[in-house]
Amino acid sequence: MEDTRPDTPEQVSAEQAATGGHTSAVEIETLSRQLGDAEKTIADLKDTMLRERADIENQRRRLQRELEQARRFANEGLLRELLTVCDNLEHGLAAETDNAAALREGMQLTLKSLDKVVSDHGLKAIDPVGQPFDPELHQAMSVVPTDEHEPDTVVTVMQKGYVLNDRLLRPALVMVAKSPGA
Repeated sequence: MEDTRPDTPEQVSAEQAATGGHTSAVEIETLSRQLGDAEKTIADLKDTMLRERADIENQRRRLQRELEQARRFANEGLLRELLTVCDNLEHGLAAETDNAAALREGMQLTLKSLDKVVSDHGLKAIDPVGQPFDPELHQAMSVVPTDEHEPDTVVTVMQKGYVLNDRLLRPALVMVAKSPGA
């Protein structure tokens, strides 16, 4: 099939002059139909684009809400488990007893349940007594001259340190041995 469309404005003018400057009704109808089809295609594409844009915006908003909910309730499981510990402490405080041994035993049981809850959630205590001083995990509060321990060994823990899932949460406050002559 041969392309009979004019390529340049001069050819268009020459063709119009040859036909008397008139475009035939068939050509006008064909061009109108093509224009209508193109406008319909454009309208359909525009509609599709707007719908997809709205879907993306709705999805972004939904994800934002879900993220906010996740942040707000991230500790829900941990806190639910800690409620048992709180209940035990309240029961212990409500009990009227002069028996210090029973009170101490109740506190030990409550501390044991608290230790279980936090360890189940990745929290581990640092207990470095007798171990070499590690500045990554320990904070030296004082140095103690002694012959009983190797130099740079932790002698006493003044406050436990904690690691959460292999990340230091709080360093252990410790006293470190040094040679008596040093």
